[in-house]
Amino acid sequence: MSPLWRADRTNRGSLRARAKDSWPGAARVQPMGQRHVIVQVQPQRRSDAMAAHQLNVRHPEVGPDPAPAQQTRPRRSLVRSGPSTLAIDIGGTHLKAVVLGPDGSMLVDEVVVATPHPCPPRVLLKATDRMIQALPGFDRVSVGFPGVVRAGTIITAPHLGTRSWHRFPLADTLAARLDRPVRVLNDADVQGFGLITGQGLEMVLTLGTGAGTALFRDGELMPHLELAHHPIHNDLTYDEYIGADALNRKGVKKWRRRVHRTIAILRSLVNYDILHIGGGNAGKIIDPPQDVRIGRNQAGLTGGIRLWQSDPQHWPHRRRH
Repeated sequence: MSPLWRADRTNRGSLRARAKDSWPGAARVQPMGQRHVIVQVQPQRRSDAMAAHQLNVRHPEVGPDPAPAQQTRPRRSLVRSGPSTLAIDIGGTHLKAVVLGPDGSMLVDEVVVATPHPCPPRVLLKATDRMIQALPGFDRVSVGFPGVVRAGTIITAPHLGTRSWHRFPLADTLAARLDRPVRVLNDADVQGFGLITGQGLEMVLTLGTGAGTALFRDGELMPHLELAHHPIHNDLTYDEYIGADALNRKGVKKWRRRVHRTIAILRSLVNYDILHIGGGNAGKIIDPPQDVRIGRNQAGLTGGIRLWQSDPQHWPHRRRH
C-alpha cells in the first residue's frame, strides 16, 4: 500500500474527508509515525477504453476524447501572490508530485507512489490522476521525464518502454487533460534547475534507477546528452555501471568506488566547474571531491518552478521530431 497524502495529526479530519472524496471506497487513513497518510487499498479500475476516452490527442496508446468537457478538472490555486505549480517527477521506481508556491517552496508534502510496470502512457496518466486528486489546486504544470524530450513530446523512455512512448505528446496530453499549461523536460534537466547556482559550467549527475546527466552554462541549459546509455567501462553503460541494479548487485562500497571513477571521467570529459549529484542514491556517496556537491532529493520537484522562470525558446532541441 502506497501513501498518497501526508498530513499532521491535527489535520486528520480533513485528511479523511479528502480520502473519501478522492477515492470513495478505495482508500483509508492510517497512522504512520507522527503523521497520518491516505493509503490506497483497492484502486478503482477503469478499462483502457475509458482511459483513452479521457484524452483528446491521438497516439497508438490513447485515443481522441469526443467529450473533453465531461472531464473532472483539478481545482484552481488559492495562492494569490502568484501562480502555483504542480511539479511531477517521473522515475523508473517512483512517481512524485507536489504543488509549489510562487517562490518554489513546497506548499504541501510530496505525494509518492511506486511506478507501475509496465508503464505505457495510459497507465502513467491514470496514476498521475490519482496523485493530483490528493493535492491542492494549481495554475500550471512542470514535468520531469526519464528520457529524451523534444518540445514536450517523448522520443525515448528506456525505463518505461520506448516502443509505447515514442512520439507521445505528453505536454499536450496533460494540458488537455488538466486544462492547465504544461512544460516537460528530461528529469535530469529539471533536477539540474533545482540544483545549479547559475554561475560557470555546471554539470548534473542523477543517481536513481539509472544515471542521468545535464549540463548548464551560466544557468542556461545546454543540449541534452544521453550519457546514461554510453559505454563507460568494459562495455557497461553508465546506467549499468552506477544505476540501482549495480548498487544492489555490487553493494554500496564497490558502488561508491564506481561513482568516484565516474566523477573523474566526467571531470576529464567536461571540465566542469561544479558537479551536482542528485537522485535517490546520491546520499549514499561519502567524501565527495571539492568540486562536487550532493544535492537534495527534492530537487527533481522544486526544479519545476525554474521551467516557468526560463524561456523555452532558449532550450536546446525544442523542435518536434
